[in-house]
Amino acid sequence: MKQVKVTIESAGLRLAGVLRVPEGAGGTRRPAIVVGHPAAGVKEQTAALYAGRLAEAGFITLTFDTATQGESEGQPRGVEDPARRVEEFKDAVSFLLTQSIAGVASVGVLGICASGGYCMPAAATDHRIRAVAAVSPVDIGTQFRAGADGRQDPAVLQALLSQAAVARTAVAFGLAQGALPLFPPDEETALQGGAHVHEGWAYYSTVRGQHPNAARAFAWQSVGAIAWFDAFSFVDLIAPRPLLMIVGSEAVTRWMAEEAVSRALQPKELFVVEGASHVGLYDESAALALAVARLVEFFGLALGTGEAHVQH
Repeated sequence: MKQVKVTIESAGLRLAGVLRVPEGAGGTRRPAIVVGHPAAGVKEQTAALYAGRLAEAGFITLTFDTATQGESEGQPRGVEDPARRVEEFKDAVSFLLTQSIAGVASVGVLGICASGGYCMPAAATDHRIRAVAAVSPVDIGTQFRAGADGRQDPAVLQALLSQAAVARTAVAFGLAQGALPLFPPDEETALQGGAHVHEGWAYYSTVRGQHPNAARAFAWQSVGAIAWFDAFSFVDLIAPRPLLMIVGSEAVTRWMAEEAVSRALQPKELFVVEGASHVGLYDESAALALAVARLVEFFGLALGTGEAHVQH
């Protein structure tokens, strides 16, 4: 497999990406997949694992850092903006379709965690995207409003919005806006937050998955951008293109995917990996192998010459 560092233009900013081209792809046109990283993630983490496995299976893949994060341009740093991330998926598709090095025949998208939500409106409004898949998909707006389990006290979001308002006024006066920490400072504190908080900490804050370019905090303006977002509002517009959502049976966020799939039109599938958690699908070998195998089958049929095979 050939890996090439690339630059994607999006809204006047240069996004840092990695294009993976399978061995023997020269002179042939192949299907390609844009792989989006989770919120607070970077292209070198779980997105790279999935992109690498899919490239080994014969797909061209493209990963990239969202603006203001990782190696991509943008100020202030650490802004998580759902509207911008939706458009970045589309700009990544444009990049793929114009690169002679790749010889792209058709394009699908794969989102992981929050990008599993972002890729839905991107696909719904961009017919160049021929197939849509998500691993541990989350609507980050719902997560901020209701929590990962849907049971969060509404006062939590109101408190965050109040702090974001203070930060916005500070910026107007030329002061620093500060940032919202994303992870507990240590494992003991993480355990107090419950299983979902702990597994996120265990991935992003230990040698298992941490990366020096990954965000440890979001600029406060992110809260206002996230609070109104609804990733699955128009999931029905994806049809008749195929949709696949992959979740762990033990994922606290599983309910979001179930609700989204119930609103989508055929062809659609909810693929459940037994015993896997939300973050377990990021990198745990057995869960990852099952997810990748299903993705290879799905994209192979959806982006090739055949019809996508989905369970009804």
